[in-house]
Amino acid sequence: MLLGETFLFSLTLIDCGGILFLLVYYIITLSDLECDYLNAQECCDKLNYWLLPKYTAHSIITILLLLHGQLILFLLNLPMFIWLTFEYFTVPRGNLGAYDPAEIHNRGQLRKHLRDVMIYVGYYLVFFFIYLYCFILALLKGDPLQRSADDQIVTEI
Repeated sequence: MLLGETFLFSLTLIDCGGILFLLVYYIITLSDLECDYLNAQECCDKLNYWLLPKYTAHSIITILLLLHGQLILFLLNLPMFIWLTFEYFTVPRGNLGAYDPAEIHNRGQLRKHLRDVMIYVGYYLVFFFIYLYCFILALLKGDPLQRSADDQIVTEI
């Protein structure tokens, strides 16, 4: 193990929270495009800029969970890692990125992108609370009072 369990889950909690804030930014930007507050070029430039940090942040979570032997959480994170890898590396030829200004209004692409971001928000929100639960469990596993015997229960402080 590289890090303690408490530190691992605090990092995953912070990382997941950062991704959630980024996804809220995605929702706001796509909604601004839908309401014509932004043009397609500005919107796609803003969203494509944050694709690599989102991919990197999720990759860090996945790799840390694998290195620390949290296999169930790793296996639950693996499908999203594979999907984000697919999304990042399979940009059609001629497009500026996953969000292309020439195609975002064609064939319901804007609705598809909004739907995908909402799915991401749901996924990361569920995992945020899972990481919070694991973080609390890791804090409770430690012995903050340094008791002399393992079977001794402290009822008063």
